[in-house]
Amino acid sequence: MNGPFVLPVRDIVRKPGEMREHSFTVALAEQWGEGIVSYEAGSKLDVDVRLESVHEGILVSGTVDAEYAGVCGRCLTDIARPVEVEFQELFAYPGEEETDFEVQDDHVDLETLVRDATVLSLPFQPVCQPDCPGLDPNTGERLTVSAGAEQAAPIDPRWSALQQITDQGRAAERGATENTEES
Repeated sequence: MNGPFVLPVRDIVRKPGEMREHSFTVALAEQWGEGIVSYEAGSKLDVDVRLESVHEGILVSGTVDAEYAGVCGRCLTDIARPVEVEFQELFAYPGEEETDFEVQDDHVDLETLVRDATVLSLPFQPVCQPDCPGLDPNTGERLTVSAGAEQAAPIDPRWSALQQITDQGRAAERGATENTEES
């Protein structure tokens, strides 16, 4: 067995209480994740892992530091954020029971475990900032960038006659205010 996520455990197999720690960096050969954010091919994962021998197998605990990239779910600007993911799994010794993870040829392969943990940590609706207002529905511009004047909501044509009355009332108020100021 070989690969960037394969670690030897020959020296701790069937020796409960023994422990080894490993730290390594892996450059991803392919993209991990399929949403609007993912871990790009070539991005680096920093993995710190502890391998502990127990009666049932090898207990693997660790953390992964990585950075995901993609676009904001509201305003579609590019974003990249760091993420730290913790994981823990028992790699059982081969035997009668079927398990998801097993010690194979005195090695443990962490790729599936690390991939599952990191991809599941990706946000479902990522945003560039917590209060991102998104895009203007009429112009398509980012609302945080738009320096234009506040646009009034379109008026339902059935209510437009009332708008004219309101406009006449405002004009009358302005005229009365101007007359009072002149006096």
